[in-house]
Amino acid sequence: MSRKLLTILVMALTAAGTWAYLSWIERPPPTPGVNEVPAAEAQQQSTLVDQEDLRIMETRATLTSALARGGPAAARVRVPHISSSANGQTLVLPQRREPYRVADLEKLGLEQFQKQEDGSYVLSINVFAGPGAKLVLQNATGPLVIRMRSEPGSFVSIVGFGASIRINGSAQNPVRLTSWDSHTRTADTKVADGRAYLRAVGGELKMSYAVVEHLGFWSGPTGGVALTGSDRPTRNAERVIAPVGQASPGATPSATPTASPDQTGRRLVLLPNGRYAPSGGGDDEIEINDGTGGRKVAYQLPEANLVTGDITDTTITGNAYGIFITASNETRLTNVTVTGSLVHGVLLHRFARNASIENTTVRNSRGDGFVLSRGTQNVTITGSFAERNGGNGFTISGLPLARGPSASGESLRSFGGSSVISSTARDNGRYGVEIKGGLKLSVQTSEVIGGEMGIVVSEDATGVQVSGNRLTDQRSQGIALRDGVRAARISGNIVRGTQTAIYLRDAEATISGNTVQSASLHAISLLGDATGTKITGNTLGGAGRSAIDTVRATGASAVSGNNMDGWQNTAGFWTMVRRVAKPMNLIWFGVIALIVISALRALRNDGPRVGRQFVHPYERQSLLEERPSRVLETVAGKTPAGRS
Repeated sequence: MSRKLLTILVMALTAAGTWAYLSWIERPPPTPGVNEVPAAEAQQQSTLVDQEDLRIMETRATLTSALARGGPAAARVRVPHISSSANGQTLVLPQRREPYRVADLEKLGLEQFQKQEDGSYVLSINVFAGPGAKLVLQNATGPLVIRMRSEPGSFVSIVGFGASIRINGSAQNPVRLTSWDSHTRTADTKVADGRAYLRAVGGELKMSYAVVEHLGFWSGPTGGVALTGSDRPTRNAERVIAPVGQASPGATPSATPTASPDQTGRRLVLLPNGRYAPSGGGDDEIEINDGTGGRKVAYQLPEANLVTGDITDTTITGNAYGIFITASNETRLTNVTVTGSLVHGVLLHRFARNASIENTTVRNSRGDGFVLSRGTQNVTITGSFAERNGGNGFTISGLPLARGPSASGESLRSFGGSSVISSTARDNGRYGVEIKGGLKLSVQTSEVIGGEMGIVVSEDATGVQVSGNRLTDQRSQGIALRDGVRAARISGNIVRGTQTAIYLRDAEATISGNTVQSASLHAISLLGDATGTKITGNTLGGAGRSAIDTVRATGASAVSGNNMDGWQNTAGFWTMVRRVAKPMNLIWFGVIALIVISALRALRNDGPRVGRQFVHPYERQSLLEERPSRVLETVAGKTPAGRS
């Protein structure tokens, strides 16, 4: 065998070892994304979102500025009015004692809020409820249907800014909000040119017995039904004080009340700039007597800050985002059904805290069913369902907002305290539940049916608890912990009908009291660094290569007290070969083979036979013939002496 052939052999064995190693690594499938949007449509929708933000900010700034200036300007904006800008007309509803109702919108909107022959209303103007205002949409005499104009090149919105929006229906007469294209006389199902939406910026949104259909586009705030506070919530509301005249001569600025209570019992303080402000907080207009007979007026316009919400007994269909919530506190969703969202079903974004989601169902979203993104904390999902969504059923992220230095100086701490309890994920396109990072997150007493994997925990999550769950018929793995998970507890789960029931890769967990049924590859499999992992008291059943697979793991792990009577080891000849044919084993085999073959080459066919003694190396050499000196001399060109 030539040296070149030997080199080729060793290279082939090395390649085989590498292939064997890669084939042993069980990798998760790539994350499917929401359908991509063509570049032109994406740019158009993004521009429309910017225009909407600008219109809302301009409307708020105009209102605030006029109140701050006082005089005729303030008088004009203290009553409902229509504000015009480059981005459309807006019906502005400033604060007043009584809430604004449907009859008020019909009166104020004139031809832009018209009642139709079928009893429904068509809204053709943007509505902006200012700080402290109350907007109530309900109809006691029958069902209320509001069709929000949403046509090519034009759409409207209802936005509350520090206001209270209440949509009150009943089981017999729900309130219905839908986009409306007057040309096709149907709901608008195209989002490329924008679409009508409902949004509460700060303040509150309360909705009960409502039907919401085909609202929203592109972003979370314009996604359909949105509750958004400020990105960086503060403890105290921002106070914008209107001029109330200079203080009386000799008056000393003070932090204590300097005027008598008004008729509402509220007191004012004299600020260093000579203006009065409410001493107790509150949003109402206050009139006082400054002691000289002059009447003074002060306003408090709270900043958007945290939003609160309560949505119950509501059905939402075909929104971009079914429900989008950010910078909120103590928001509650109960008995809500979200279907056919273009992105995610229910999304809680940054700084959404202390929320509860109960008996809520999300079906057929193109993205995930429920999403708790980075920055959410102490959110509880109970008794809810995620079915046939394109991505995960439930996604919980406790990752920090930054991994290192950032321009905005975001905190490096992880978030946690959220949980999925007694809920169901069925036949979702990716995972049933995915947890990424975070502290003390949990999935308990829930059921996961189908999907690529059941419950997946990753990205340095710490203290995660996965307990009392039922997982059935996952295509790859039931419960998977990977990529730096530490101090996890996997207990009391029942996993059946999957390849690998419990899978750890570079993770540490206590795996105890679980029941595995009908696994077809491994009941429990450890890969990579498994230091500190404990596997105790599990009942493992199925038929596959091994019940507990630790041959690919490193680090100390403890395995004891597991019942494997129900496991049938089906490892055949080739399976055993694969177990032995690890990359390093194959490489060493190639090296040894090279040495052996080289030795065999040295023993040619004419070499010593088996059983013979080794002989002198020159034994078989022929002796040189003795020739006369005359011949030698002739060959050398010499004539022997004495010859002529």
